[in-house]
Amino acid sequence: MPLGGSVMSTDSDIAQTGMREACTLLPVPDHGDMTDAQFKGTACVWCCTPISTDTAVDLGQRRIRLSDGHITVSPRACGPCTAERIPGALAQHTATCEQCVDSSFGCDTVTALRHLELEASR
Repeated sequence: MPLGGSVMSTDSDIAQTGMREACTLLPVPDHGDMTDAQFKGTACVWCCTPISTDTAVDLGQRRIRLSDGHITVSPRACGPCTAERIPGALAQHTATCEQCVDSSFGCDTVTALRHLELEASR
């Protein structure tokens, strides 16, 4: 273990963290506005197009507050809807990220958003 008692992060750990952050920058509809299929992840959260495991873009886990507690959902989307929303997420992130204000090169979140955009566009 390195000095200070912390374990060093691997490139894979950093990439995973960046991808989780990137996905949370894509806002999803309020759970009350979603259909059962959207809630279950079998339809795009934005356009209701049916999606499968092969075509879905996983948007990461989200915690939703209900009147009597919380639940965790894993919204999914179609590629075109995801790709359409990434430029807005990039603009929002780069305007507030200290690293991106200097240069977005090397920012894990920007890298993850760009990777997600490429994957969603396929």
